[in-house]
Amino acid sequence: MKLLPAAEGFLGLDEQTSYQQAKTKNIPFGLEQTVTYVTGTAHGPAAILTASQQVELFDEEFWYETYKKMDIATIVPPKIDKNINNALQQLADITEQVLADGKFPLILGGEHALTAGSIRAFTKYYDDLAILHFDAHADLRDGYAGEHYSHAAALRRALDHQSISQLVSCGIRNISAEEIPFLEANQQRINIHWAKDKRNWDIDKIIAPLKGKKTYLTFDVDGFDSSLMPATGTAEPGGLFWDETLDIIRAASKICDIVGADIVELAPINNLHACDFLAAKLCYKILNYKYFSHD
Repeated sequence: MKLLPAAEGFLGLDEQTSYQQAKTKNIPFGLEQTVTYVTGTAHGPAAILTASQQVELFDEEFWYETYKKMDIATIVPPKIDKNINNALQQLADITEQVLADGKFPLILGGEHALTAGSIRAFTKYYDDLAILHFDAHADLRDGYAGEHYSHAAALRRALDHQSISQLVSCGIRNISAEEIPFLEANQQRINIHWAKDKRNWDIDKIIAPLKGKKTYLTFDVDGFDSSLMPATGTAEPGGLFWDETLDIIRAASKICDIVGADIVELAPINNLHACDFLAAKLCYKILNYKYFSHD
């Protein structure tokens, strides 16, 4: 895989990391084929990369310039196939290659439909996989608007894989009537933590199903409250804030092995850089927890 020059990649680093050296491979994948409201996810990866070059490399939580022990590289954004099925397989193949090389894939989206592609690679490697999911929406529809692989079906398509034993969803505040039968029939696999109840959340109980498991983290930025993240296709009030979000990821990273992640649904707004920066810093914090929480 070809890499972007370090200065153009994630964090805008001075020194180039080779493909072989890199522990983390950032995969920009600006999928935008099933969005149904505000468009713009095709531009999400570029906005994250640009904003990341302004993220402070010193993390006061770990008291270290954490990037120095991550060896981060960013692949050249692929030309995405216009057919959704082909595009998802394209991402699956890229992700599988990264995993085969023993690296950590961090996928920069792009709409949430892409998770149905990336997760295929992980199910080939792990027979007992968990998902930690942040979102405003349950995404358990069996397709939407005639599209089986819709962004509104992202987690339903992931759960098509029986090797995914647990789904922990945080910040949900939208679910349709058609999703309820599937949710009720899969209560042993699906754990939804509604945003309306967040004042009473017990983080240890939320993350308990992840304990000891290989875990894929999928983060739809509309999981954040819309006052914090308006730059997304379906911004919703009543969501998560920064510290609430980090508390969950931090705690999860101490009891499970986060093996990959995606950040999706950023639809950049011109001259509103805070949202791009938020997504970029979230990427960095996820990597920091991945590599340093057990130290």
